[in-house]
Amino acid sequence: MKKKIPALLLALSLLLTIPAQAVLEAGFSRQRSYAGEFSDLKADSPFYDNVIALYEYGLANGKANGTFGLQDPLTVGQVVIFAGRIRGSYRTGNPEEAAAYRQEGAPEAQAHLRYLQAEGVLGAELDGILSQAASRAQVAHVLARVLPEEALPSVHSELVDAAYATGRYIADVTGDTPYAQDILDLYRKGVCVGSDAAGTFLPGEPITRGAAAAMITRMVDPALRLQPQWDATRLYSAAGATLASLVEPGTYAVSPSTEKELEESIRYMLSRGENQLVFYYPSVSDDEARQLMNQALSIVKDYCEQSYNEVHCTRSAGIVTLSFTAAGAGGNLESYRTATMEAAIAVHDQLWENGTIHEGMTEMEKARVYFGWICDNCTYDYQAGNNSLSHIPYTLFTKGTAVCDGYTGAYNLLLKLEGIACSSYISGDHIWTVATLDGVEYHIDTTWGDSGRPADYQYFAMTPQQSLDIHARRAG
Repeated sequence: MKKKIPALLLALSLLLTIPAQAVLEAGFSRQRSYAGEFSDLKADSPFYDNVIALYEYGLANGKANGTFGLQDPLTVGQVVIFAGRIRGSYRTGNPEEAAAYRQEGAPEAQAHLRYLQAEGVLGAELDGILSQAASRAQVAHVLARVLPEEALPSVHSELVDAAYATGRYIADVTGDTPYAQDILDLYRKGVCVGSDAAGTFLPGEPITRGAAAAMITRMVDPALRLQPQWDATRLYSAAGATLASLVEPGTYAVSPSTEKELEESIRYMLSRGENQLVFYYPSVSDDEARQLMNQALSIVKDYCEQSYNEVHCTRSAGIVTLSFTAAGAGGNLESYRTATMEAAIAVHDQLWENGTIHEGMTEMEKARVYFGWICDNCTYDYQAGNNSLSHIPYTLFTKGTAVCDGYTGAYNLLLKLEGIACSSYISGDHIWTVATLDGVEYHIDTTWGDSGRPADYQYFAMTPQQSLDIHARRAG
C-alpha cells in the first residue's frame, strides 16, 4: 500500500523559518514585459505562457545566444538557482538574496544552495551534484520545499490522494521513488498534473527547461496552476462490478470427490455468471445424489449475495445436473440479481460521494458504516414464508424488507464491493456474516443489529467466540 505523509507537517516546518511579517507582506509580481527576447520561443511553442511568465517575474533571462532553450536539459544547480530566486522573491521581494552567500571562484548555484540550506529548505543532499543533469524527481524535491503552505496551498489533496490510492493515477511514483512525497505535494498544489491522462510523472527522466519553466511559474502565479482533470467518480465508483466478478474463480472438477473439489467447482460456476453445474457419476444412488445436493446448496449459501438458495437435480446416464435458483423467484431471478447489483453499486457510490466513506478509513470503519446503513434502511419481514423473496438481498435494496439471509446477502455484497473478504455462517435457521477486517476475523449479525432503533452495534465486529456465545444464548 502506498504511504502518505500529511503535507501539513511539511508546511509547519517551513513556517518555523519564516518571520510572521515576511509572510504577511511578501508576494510575487511581474517586473517587466516580454518583448520577443527569446528567438526560439514561438506562439505555438510548448509552455509558451510559462516561459514568458518566468521572464516577466524576473526569474530567468535566457541564454547568451538569445534563446531560452526549451528542450535543453536542466542541471541540479540551475534548478537550485531558480529555487533560490523564488525563495528570495517570496521572503523579501529580492530574487538575488543568495548574493550574500557568494564566494569567490564558486559557481552561482553554490551560493543559492547555501542560501536555501540556511533557510532550512534543503539539507546536504545536493552537495557535490550541482553540475549533474536534474531528474524530474530532484526538481520536485527542490521546488516542493521552497514555499510554505499559505503561499502554495494543497488545494487538490483530496482528489490527488484518492486518485493515487487507486493505483490508476501517478502510478510511476511508488514508495521506492526518490522524493515521492515531494512529487505528490506538487500535484496537490496544482504545480503538476503529469504528462498524460493518468498523471504519469516520469520521476527518473531528465527535465527540460520548458517543463521546468511550467512548474516554477505555477508556483509563483496562482493563475497558471492546474487542476487534475481526473474523473472523480471513477476513483471510487464500483460501476462495472458484477456478481460474478466478486467470486474468486475456482477449478471445475468433472466428478468432485471431496468437499474442496465441490467448492472449487461452485466457485468456477459463480465466477462465470452461471447457475448450473454438470457432473459425471457413472453410478450414483438417490441418497448420494441427495447428499451432493445438500453439500452444494450449503456451499452456495456461503455466497448468499449471489441470491441462490435452492437447488434442483436431474440425472441421466451418469450425468448429474445441479441447477441453482431462488425460492419464489420463478423465471425472474436474473432480473432480480441485476437489480440487486445495480442498487448495491448505487449505495456504495453514494456513500463515497457524500464522504461518509473515504480513502482514509480502515476496513473496520467502512464495515461499520455499511452495518448502520443496512439497519437504517431495512425492517425485518415477519410475514415472509419459505418462498418469499425476502430470503435474497433483492427485497432489502428495493423494498427495505428482508429476513436473515436477505440481510446477510445484502451486507456481504456491500462489503465485497469494498474488497473486504467475507462469507456466511449458518447455524440452524439463522445466518450472519463472517468478515476479515484489517486482517482480523469478526462475526457481524446485521439482522439482530436491526432489532430496534438505533442500530445495535453489539452485534457488529464480534469475536468468533463472542458471536457463538451470544447466538447460543439467544437460541436457547
